[in-house]
Amino acid sequence: QVTLVESGGGLVQPGGSLRLSCLASGFTFSSWAMTWYRQAPGKERELVARVSTAGSSTDYADSVKGRFTISRDNTKNRVYLQMDSLEPEDTAVYYCNVKRYGLEYWGKGTLVTVSS
Repeated sequence: QVTLVESGGGLVQPGGSLRLSCLASGFTFSSWAMTWYRQAPGKERELVARVSTAGSSTDYADSVKGRFTISRDNTKNRVYLQMDSLEPEDTAVYYCNVKRYGLEYWGKGTLVTVSS
């Protein structure tokens, strides 16, 4: 059973930082690319960042390039999202995602609120 559990969200002031973590289980973590998505209130879910199986290749949404960093630790079955220079527009629920054999799996999400 694939399980993804996000953590690390919270309230942060503009310009601040947060580090999200996603703990994966139920599959061979090191064999699959991992992705972070987010969904802001009233908006569609959007891709934020993706990391390859070994962590050597990453992709980012234009809106977060230079501010967010995705990484993974295959020894701990975890994927991370380091978020710096946060803006109010980054307020959203952040989800961890893996797509395996045509099926997508999601965590329940962690809420990030950027506000003064």
